[in-house]
Amino acid sequence: MSPSARLLRLLGLLQSRPRWSGPELAARLDVGRRTLRYDVAKLRELGYEVEAGPGVAGGYSLGPGGSVPPLQLDDDDAVAIAVGLRLAAATPGLADQASLALAKLERVLPWRLRGRVDALRTFTEAVPDADRATDPDDLVLLTAACRDARTVRFAYTARDGSGSQRQVEPYRLVHLDGRWQLLAFDPARDDWRTFRLDRMRLRPGAGARFARRTPPSAADLVVRSDAFHRRHHAVVLVEAPAEVVARRVPSSVPVEHVDESRCRVRASGESARALALNLLLLDHDFTLEQASPDVLAALADLRRRLDPALSAPPPSAR
Repeated sequence: MSPSARLLRLLGLLQSRPRWSGPELAARLDVGRRTLRYDVAKLRELGYEVEAGPGVAGGYSLGPGGSVPPLQLDDDDAVAIAVGLRLAAATPGLADQASLALAKLERVLPWRLRGRVDALRTFTEAVPDADRATDPDDLVLLTAACRDARTVRFAYTARDGSGSQRQVEPYRLVHLDGRWQLLAFDPARDDWRTFRLDRMRLRPGAGARFARRTPPSAADLVVRSDAFHRRHHAVVLVEAPAEVVARRVPSSVPVEHVDESRCRVRASGESARALALNLLLLDHDFTLEQASPDVLAALADLRRRLDPALSAPPPSAR
């Protein structure tokens, strides 16, 4: 093995696990300890922070450097990274960086892999969803808050379009169905909640520290939350074009094109009354095709309240 190939092999070994003993590395490289020390010194000259510890508990480890070192990847590693970068290209705020990183990866791959990655880049397309945009800086801020056990404050827009101010204890970020969600404990409601990041407007600044609790399963909580909202649901045929109605509802509400003058809206809400009021705020005639019993009762209650008000003579006629 040439000295250059041996250095690359040593670098790959150091990157593969946190710590190696001297005898282990020497045996893997089939060299003596003196040659191993020489190779370690060469890596340090090239800018790699190879740390060495004496004694039985010592050994060699690769410390963090000022820049990302060349990685020693096998074929499956390289393809997995390429797929991940292609998916990241669909994330608003990361699209340009992910595409550039994929192009850099392709340039340094061996010929046997370059064709596979080039086909992946050429014949796949990742389309960013502007309605689900998540700022990468928000991901960094929230994961740091989870790590440091610090509260976060934000303005939140619920499914039904209502807004609120929240201060919660963050625990974990969950990526589900193309969306990032925050699992957090909400002291004001004394319960666990999930919040979609594309509906959050974070307030800057580090929050107060909190005592950690034992969180529930993030996936189970998200599924339970979705099931809760589906309890209050309605499907209505609206006498207006889909593009007109879509401007009046949150982006999370499905609006289906029926024809040039009608569309179908499938809505859900945190409460039956809020959902009933939001149907009226569509500001267009609609026909109720399907609804949960509580939503039907809420609409009937609104009609009961409106009938006396509409049957009374206007103030100017008194």
